[in-house]
Amino acid sequence: MTFLTIGHRGVMGVEPENTLRSYLRAERCGMDVIALDLRLSKDGALVAVHDPEVDRTTDGSGAVADLTLAELRELDAGQGEHVPVLEEVLDAVRVPLQTFVGDLAAAPVLAELILRRDLTSRVEVASDREAVLVETARLVPGVRTVLCSDSPVAEAGSLVDRALAAGAATIAVDIHRLSLEAVESAHAAGLRVTGRAVDTLDLLRLARALGLDGAATDFPEVRSTGRFTA
Repeated sequence: MTFLTIGHRGVMGVEPENTLRSYLRAERCGMDVIALDLRLSKDGALVAVHDPEVDRTTDGSGAVADLTLAELRELDAGQGEHVPVLEEVLDAVRVPLQTFVGDLAAAPVLAELILRRDLTSRVEVASDREAVLVETARLVPGVRTVLCSDSPVAEAGSLVDRALAAGAATIAVDIHRLSLEAVESAHAAGLRVTGRAVDTLDLLRLARALGLDGAATDFPEVRSTGRFTA
């Protein structure tokens, strides 16, 4: 299988994270996949925001869940960018998307969109909660799912068991917490493994040495360097 380079929230090392500007640059620099975070606004819109609050990434304040889409639209998410809804992202870029969902309530909303726009082959669903993956897979048969974790390497066996129980095809882990044994254990179970955040050449070499199937990165340079790294 091809080693995938995943644009983390677009290319958040050089552009405002989770904005159309960041996603478009990720696509231009050749990222294979764009990873983004989804939350529900007060009125039920799927918006691309990582934190529960907007304070860090915009000029506003408050919880995403307490703000309507119209209120979120008024915020500056960096360099004049606004907080995008998922459908905007789908229309702006053509590359596959890895959508991270932490809230179970967002799962049926995302599932409805995937079904309505026939996105099963283009959108995979990631979460650190097995319940989100199980519910999405129930609503969208055939959807690809990713179990995300920051568990210590010592818990790799447990992570593999959790991923298999949830029906996930991939596990995504902080690369600093991975070992060759853990990766081999996951591969033996038929799971793919990606590491994050692979933001330096040394970490890219480590990702290759560990036999990872892909790496999430904040920087476009990792994509161009990756094709020459064995």
